[in-house]
Amino acid sequence: MATPNPAYLWLNGEFTAWDDATVHVSEIAWAGIGAVFEGIRGYWNAEQEELYVFRLREHMERLHRSMKLVRLPIDFSVDELIDATNELLKRNDCREDTYIFPLAYVHDSYNARHSSQLKTELQILTRAMPTHLNTGMTMTGRISSWRRISEDVMPPRVKNIANYRNGQLARSEAMLDGYDTAILLNTQGKVAEAPGACVMFVRDGKLITPDLTSSVLESITRDALIVMARQTLGLEVEERSVDRTELYLADEVFLCGTAAEISPVVSVDKLTVGNGETGPVTRKLERLFEDVLRGATPDYAEWRTPVGLRSAVTA
Repeated sequence: MATPNPAYLWLNGEFTAWDDATVHVSEIAWAGIGAVFEGIRGYWNAEQEELYVFRLREHMERLHRSMKLVRLPIDFSVDELIDATNELLKRNDCREDTYIFPLAYVHDSYNARHSSQLKTELQILTRAMPTHLNTGMTMTGRISSWRRISEDVMPPRVKNIANYRNGQLARSEAMLDGYDTAILLNTQGKVAEAPGACVMFVRDGKLITPDLTSSVLESITRDALIVMARQTLGLEVEERSVDRTELYLADEVFLCGTAAEISPVVSVDKLTVGNGETGPVTRKLERLFEDVLRGATPDYAEWRTPVGLRSAVTA
């Protein structure tokens, strides 16, 4: 069953009815090339009747960095974007796990290609997105024949829409070959990331992940899991260059990101990872991560922005 559209979106500083938010068809061709976005999630706590948005400030700060790098003018502060997001979630009465999608792109993108005076269009959308954490979901992966984009081609550390074609090609290849996902190597032949997700693995009790100079996104989820692994689980964490064969010999492998959350990978190139099931470290991280996201623990409260849906009802 199709999910109904929300009542409102936020567009250039205004709350706009969904059906009234239109652009001309001629905008489609060039708008996405320099567009940047954020993927943000809110998690519903039914007992508390509250929606918690995960690391909202960090996401809006990264959106600002992405806009700077692709030279899009920035007309709204981080605080203004945070306030707009919270108000949009209230107006749409988002009482379920929710995906939040800010998108910035060039206004009148066809003509703007020939102009030094750029104007930014900025929108924020919401839609339902149930979690798959702690559901037992697992994935199979293959090393892609496509290489991850590099710093001297396009900036992999920011969320530029055009970057994601790289991962789409890799995922399509993997799925046609019977796998669930792909893992891309960088131009040095080292592990980079999966389409839309970072790669982490466990070996001999250590959590290991490619470092930020390995052509990976500066992932907010990746950073959070590193912090929780060290501070709460007491794990040693290594951020470094990673060989593909390390994934073959790993005890556990998982992907992480806003949409990916924590996605266990149980085989790579048809080599079974560990015992072919979600590993114990991954399970511990999954349980901890969901508790943090939903406000079921007081830990890491600074990462959660309560929207105020409960108070909106009782006011």
